[in-house]
Amino acid sequence: MDFLTQVVVFLAFVLAGSVNAIAGGGTVFSFTALAWAGLPLVQANATNATALVPGSLGSALAFRKDLRSQGRVFLILLGPTILGSLLGAFVVANTPEAIFRRIVPFLVLFATFVFASRNFLTRLALQRRAEAVVKAPEDHISPMSLALGCVLQFAIALYGGYFGAGIGILMLTSMSVMGMSNIYRMNALKNPLAIAINGTASLFFIASGRVIWPVAWWAAIGALIGGYVVARIARRLDQDLLRTAVIVAGLVVTVWMFVRL
Repeated sequence: MDFLTQVVVFLAFVLAGSVNAIAGGGTVFSFTALAWAGLPLVQANATNATALVPGSLGSALAFRKDLRSQGRVFLILLGPTILGSLLGAFVVANTPEAIFRRIVPFLVLFATFVFASRNFLTRLALQRRAEAVVKAPEDHISPMSLALGCVLQFAIALYGGYFGAGIGILMLTSMSVMGMSNIYRMNALKNPLAIAINGTASLFFIASGRVIWPVAWWAAIGALIGGYVVARIARRLDQDLLRTAVIVAGLVVTVWMFVRL
């Protein structure tokens, strides 16, 4: 990888880190940069997941106070999260490059669709708020709802271990189905679960030797800068404009990947 390509990858991960911190959808930029740089797509996926993990720790720390009262729910959901992520990582690691190359455009298109539907899904995640506040102000979750949440969390973690883009939005929707309505408590639960998904998959990718470390270290630094520094400035940007940019980028990348086939 020449110097110019390294700079492009670094800047893509700076952008991905900042977008993930304030809106989500940064994988569209980071994974695409690695694919453009010529990395085999399975290894690009593994390297991307590993490089983005450090940049997501800050968001979890920011909501740690809201997580303390949800320790029991978190621990229950952690089991299916780890199992689903491991299975997803195992499947993608053993998917032939030629097959994964044909699947990737659909994954990027799905992630773009999820991101484009973010406002709708967020409203869906909060529409039960009035009823929930009347019945259980502290987001009481019944055993049946918790069981359903475990099933949904396993499915989301499976997808997350396989590719990972859009898992945060999917988890917020899942939590609304469980009966949660407080967006701060939902984010407090979502962030460490997202780290568990990406971190578990990354550990598997590392153990199986599919992470390209010279690129991963450089990319991780870019994601950290984007997540902790650039995001503070980017928060001043118009959120609708930023969301539109991510959606357009996702559609362009999808077309580009289909053309590559």
